[in-house]
Amino acid sequence: MASNEQLINEFDEAMHGIYHRALSEVGYKASIFLNMLFAHRGVETARRLIHSPNISDGYTALWERKRLDLTVEALIYDNEKWHPLFTPEELAICSKRLRQYQYITP
Repeated sequence: MASNEQLINEFDEAMHGIYHRALSEVGYKASIFLNMLFAHRGVETARRLIHSPNISDGYTALWERKRLDLTVEALIYDNEKWHPLFTPEELAICSKRLRQYQYITP
């Protein structure tokens, strides 16, 4: 079983991975997201985006491209490996947001 610090480091890599996939697969350059990752690392960046009262421009851009699978919310929701890094409330916010945009069906 991975240590918490190892899990956090792996999550950082996964967050950088969705940035690079968005760039290479749909041509979306999420500069603000990348800057947040460098400034705050993955978990804190995810928390800031999850707790934002408004959907991020990046989320909207990926929704328009039909690629919500590349959002932070989907990264967390789709892989239970990351769930220990977040509170039940944060996981619920991810799930609710993804349902609202029809990524997951109720």
